[in-house]
Amino acid sequence: YKLISYAHLKYFYRKPRIPKSELIKHREGLIIGSACEAGQLFRAITSGKPWAELKDIASFYDYLEIQPLGNNEFMIRNGSATREDLIKYNRTVVRLGEELNLPVVATCDVHFIDPQDEIYRRIIMAGNGFPDADEQAPLYLRTTEEMLEEFAYLGEDVAKEVVIDNPNMIADMVDVLKPVPDGKFPPNIE
Repeated sequence: YKLISYAHLKYFYRKPRIPKSELIKHREGLIIGSACEAGQLFRAITSGKPWAELKDIASFYDYLEIQPLGNNEFMIRNGSATREDLIKYNRTVVRLGEELNLPVVATCDVHFIDPQDEIYRRIIMAGNGFPDADEQAPLYLRTTEEMLEEFAYLGEDVAKEVVIDNPNMIADMVDVLKPVPDGKFPPNIE
């Protein structure tokens, strides 16, 4: 709650933000993942940083994330990567996870539940001036089978590990937290 408050009150600039220094200060009890293509690790990989630097960046996280190729298809459209590059980037994350003994988790980066709901994100992005708003990434909640198929290029065992085993391990690390208790709490007026 403290970090959320800081992000909205102290560090807000067009959107809620939290500096890494604050995250480090209040890290106890948090599980931190490496994020999508906009994250520090993925950007370091795509910019060709040396292996030692990639390991240093990755070691900050509790788990590393890879995402379906379609999530980063804009990189193919803008010419900054090929499909093979996107596969190579995900394989690099898997290799980092193996070397640093960090779980790698396949995430969908879900922005909407069903594929047809992309229209709502398209409207929001167009309203925010994104020129490629009509070219939506498939950021919907995929089934386990869809995710296993998406990461089949990693091999059956690794795909199962990143799609099923590691996400379940992370879920088991999370405590159930109820920010608002059950019940009704009307004011007590004498």
